[in-house]
Amino acid sequence: MRLPVIAPEEMDERQREIGDRIAGRRGAVRGPYRVWLRSPELCELVEALGAYCRFESSLPLRLRELSLLMAARHRDAQYSWNAHVDKAVESGIPRAAVEAIAERREPEFGSAADAAYYRFCHELLEDHFVAEETFQAALEHFGPQGLVDAVGALGNFTMLGMLLNAFEVDLQPDRTPPFPDVRGYGRVEPV
Repeated sequence: MRLPVIAPEEMDERQREIGDRIAGRRGAVRGPYRVWLRSPELCELVEALGAYCRFESSLPLRLRELSLLMAARHRDAQYSWNAHVDKAVESGIPRAAVEAIAERREPEFGSAADAAYYRFCHELLEDHFVAEETFQAALEHFGPQGLVDAVGALGNFTMLGMLLNAFEVDLQPDRTPPFPDVRGYGRVEPV
């Protein structure tokens, strides 16, 4: 990691308070939160947004996890990908679809709703705009709140990926690199 982890005895009162809250909700202060604690007020807000996007959103769990994987791949954030790939599959995203996303291929889903959600998110991330037909298909499946929650999740998880890469948050040493064109914190020719 590019910044040293703040030892508990070095934290100020506000950092300890927020760190304790994060550990209570997420089991420990790890990964990106060890960086975000350097800006306690931002950390508190980001953690609350992240908790909503992951645990309370109107979207089904599988689509919350799909959002995270799509944003992670868009930002090449291996830490996020590795932390959530198994959760995405366990929640109902087909493993073949997950592998296709990792390899930047078009995934296939078992349902029209999941395909519409993927298309909506993909267009927004890659093209910066969403075609009317794509928007209407996603709206039909998820309603206004679902689409607002989708955009919020993509924004949150994109910010997460940017932080992980900018500060080179430690990659999990026991995981195979998930993307064929990324090693460590740099691009390589696909194998």
